[in-house]
Amino acid sequence: MTISSREWRLIARPIGEPKPTDFEFATVTLEEPGPGQILVANDWLSVDPYMRGRMNEGKSYMPPFELGQTMTGGAVGTVIASAADTVPVGTSVIHFAGWREYAVLDVADVHAVDVNRSPAQAYLGVLGATGLTAYVGLTEIAPVGEGDVVFVSGAAGAVGSVAGQIARKLGASRVIGSAGGPEKVARLVSDFGFDAAIDYRAGHLTEQLAAAAPEGIDIYFDNVGGEHLQAALTVLNTFGRVALCGSISSYNNATSAPGPNNLHLATRKRITLRGYILGDHTHRSGEWVRTASGWLADGSLRVGETVVDGIDHALDAFLDMMRGANTGKMLVHLPREGESRVEHRNT
Repeated sequence: MTISSREWRLIARPIGEPKPTDFEFATVTLEEPGPGQILVANDWLSVDPYMRGRMNEGKSYMPPFELGQTMTGGAVGTVIASAADTVPVGTSVIHFAGWREYAVLDVADVHAVDVNRSPAQAYLGVLGATGLTAYVGLTEIAPVGEGDVVFVSGAAGAVGSVAGQIARKLGASRVIGSAGGPEKVARLVSDFGFDAAIDYRAGHLTEQLAAAAPEGIDIYFDNVGGEHLQAALTVLNTFGRVALCGSISSYNNATSAPGPNNLHLATRKRITLRGYILGDHTHRSGEWVRTASGWLADGSLRVGETVVDGIDHALDAFLDMMRGANTGKMLVHLPREGESRVEHRNT
């Protein structure tokens, strides 16, 4: 048995914002799985900001994409052929061979997931790395205490929208988020339970944050960096804590951006700034899944998703996500025969 599969490859290192010409959409033929292997039809693909760093050459916390080779990322799929007794046909699995329709994988490289308990795509988002990133950031890196005022940047994104809700559950007295544009700002309050939201595109970010937090902020969950970090340092209270999760504002910069010019405030206010990589905290995954599953079941944790259908639109989904077009988790759905295709479905 052979099967034809379409996939995305990086063929040039982007300079600044990635361009479609930096990528290639190719078709390959896969052979049937060998002993201990399975053939997976991908149902859902994850596109994430960290992938931009993997397009650059050089050492980082994850290896760069190899030019001319299929890119990788989180995916959930269904086993359609198996040469492994432990993973039969029909099993839903999560793995790291995204950016393609089908993959032949060793059983050691997949984990079975229960799609009857939770939707398949949840294992790429709220029950997966997305939710765990927010949970670790606010329980270990910059722990939320009872009565804390918390500010989350990039709050309408995959991690940020979950982080704001976790902060509330951990006892925050006030949760403030930033997003781009009035529609996202409104959804932070109406859909995700933030007390206040500010539109960074409207300018005067520091002034907006100070007005939303007249008594200052105690914790800043940073997804953006740059101007957001500068504003937070100004408004943070003495002994404030910062979880440095990401800095998407600079990911497409061709040259390194200068840091905040008020970093001296970290010394004067005795602020703790701590960066983290999720790979150091995966041992807490089970704890998070158990916790989040309960919150999802009782409806107290809201999930946002932006869905783009079709492997041919996976690159569009990534580029749109980097431009902030998504609310919640950006996902690529690979419809099976008979399923409808609905591009940019927002929930």
